[in-house]
Amino acid sequence: MSTEPRTVTLPTEDFGDVTLPEPAWCAGHQHHDPETQRADLIHAGHLVECVYLGRDLLAAEIVQSPFATSSAPELGGRSAGVSVFPLGKTLSPVQLYDLAAALDGYADRLRDMADQLARILDGGTQ
Repeated sequence: MSTEPRTVTLPTEDFGDVTLPEPAWCAGHQHHDPETQRADLIHAGHLVECVYLGRDLLAAEIVQSPFATSSAPELGGRSAGVSVFPLGKTLSPVQLYDLAAALDGYADRLRDMADQLARILDGGTQ
């Protein structure tokens, strides 16, 4: 097993071939477009999806843009974050935990609604 850091070389429109360290969590660059600007290069991990009845509800993946020029962390950046769709934001660990807590709360409300509907369908009034 090699102890050398993993690297990847990607063609870019503005800087030609760019070689950069590739994090162990990166799922590869099979969809890389050679017309990409260096500032837009991105490492992305494996996509985690929430699909119900064939519909994409949420998707998330670890991302990092090593040459990002944006100072807005929610748009991604040089530090790794988790990009969440359709939210369209890149979240820190604290924000991701907050999202998970909000989803837990929403799931509880959905269960309460399912209980109420079951009572209604069983002839109850509530």
